[in-house]
Amino acid sequence: MTKQEYFNQITNVIKNGKYKDNWESLSHHKTPEWFAKDKFGIFIHFGIYSVPAFGNEWYSRAMYDKNEREFEHHIKTYGSQDKFGYKDFIPMFTAERFNADEWAELFKKSGAKYVMPVAEHHDGFAMYETEFNRWNAKNMGPCRDIVGDLKKACKKNDLVFCASSHRAEHYFFMNMGRTFDSDVNSEEFSDFYGPAFYCPEFDGGTIHRTTADTYSRGASKEWLEDWLVRTCEIIDKYKPKILYFDWWIHNHSFKPYLKMLAAYYYNRAEEWGEEVTINYKHEAFPPTVATFDVERGALIDISPVPWQTDTAIGKKSWGYIKDNEYKPTRQIICDLIDIVSKNGNLLLNVGPKPDGTISEEETKVLLEIGEWLKANGEGIYGTTFWKQFGEGKVNAEEGFFKDYNEKKYTFEDFRFTYKKGCVYAFQMKPDGNNVKIKAFAKHTQHDFLVNCVTLLSTGESINFERTENEMIIKANEHFKSDKPICFKIEID
Repeated sequence: MTKQEYFNQITNVIKNGKYKDNWESLSHHKTPEWFAKDKFGIFIHFGIYSVPAFGNEWYSRAMYDKNEREFEHHIKTYGSQDKFGYKDFIPMFTAERFNADEWAELFKKSGAKYVMPVAEHHDGFAMYETEFNRWNAKNMGPCRDIVGDLKKACKKNDLVFCASSHRAEHYFFMNMGRTFDSDVNSEEFSDFYGPAFYCPEFDGGTIHRTTADTYSRGASKEWLEDWLVRTCEIIDKYKPKILYFDWWIHNHSFKPYLKMLAAYYYNRAEEWGEEVTINYKHEAFPPTVATFDVERGALIDISPVPWQTDTAIGKKSWGYIKDNEYKPTRQIICDLIDIVSKNGNLLLNVGPKPDGTISEEETKVLLEIGEWLKANGEGIYGTTFWKQFGEGKVNAEEGFFKDYNEKKYTFEDFRFTYKKGCVYAFQMKPDGNNVKIKAFAKHTQHDFLVNCVTLLSTGESINFERTENEMIIKANEHFKSDKPICFKIEID
């Protein structure tokens, strides 16, 4: 099918479908019930950028920017950018040890319920088989449909399959290669690097300010139609239950195409009989059309609609790099609890090595999260928010890119979730002593009876008393833990 034929198909599906390409129609779409229940997913950044394993997953851009350390590193390690460009990493990206079943089994053990590979990153290399991009993992490098293999493995392990496309930003991503003699300027490779649109607004020092501005310079009509067709091909070929986008799609030029994309996706899902959603950042979509996502951050209070945080185990990079630093398991579990208490989900990223294996550090964290969820997952999965998300002095800092450092919770910090007549109270940093929760004091504004208190990790009933100031849960030896503990509180 040609791009024009596919574009015609898109318009016909919208014309004949329930959802039209306007916000009024799209606002009737509902957040999937499975998404609100599942709470925890895995994000995967795996691509050519894992071969140099230097800097971060933006290596494909930074290696062409004279102001970035990747530029000199590239010359010293591989040679000049006109002789060895980003494309020349492709034969080195063999993924010879990639095993989709092993990945899916690990994600299952972590307690994750959905899995989202990056189908295409900003570098323009598709990790899936496609009619519209010869630069793809089926044709080159691994010579395998990585996304397709992972989808099959997810199905075997009862994991919900999702997909991410960062194609939009490729419009300008390689543009610094236009400023000197590099292979980005070669006509032979224009279908990979192009358009690499260059203007001062997209220089290294101004790119973030420009792309954050909804009204700044946008993409061309030709690019936007091409982006729409390629994204709809992912929808039809892989039927992801979530379609995730990175940041630049909130630009004004994308708006008509976002409406078409959402209408096409939601109409296709109606045909499949599936519940789907779109993850977006900034103000790309109205809140009732898709699901808001906060990158490396969180909300500071309860949201009335489900939302998501995407973050990584690695602190320096989403993709694999040799000197990455990793968050401790305790920090990620605390973030998961905090996010869920505010009606959110956690999408946690791993960055596999170029041979297709997942690092020992990330594997260890995933398995430890899974062990904790085996004991405490009842207070996470299928829950909703309570009348307050928690108590204590520690909270998230509002905004993106705020979760690198571990929050300094104390024994007085709690987070609450709710399900089926029970409040789940998580003590974020246990000290082994009696637990005192002010929200469960007698004669509060919203008074209720407490029938019993159970320590979730052991299933044992715990003695407690309620005073005018607090509820006191009597400690035993199981209250000592380096990770949060959870009390199931049955209320009337």
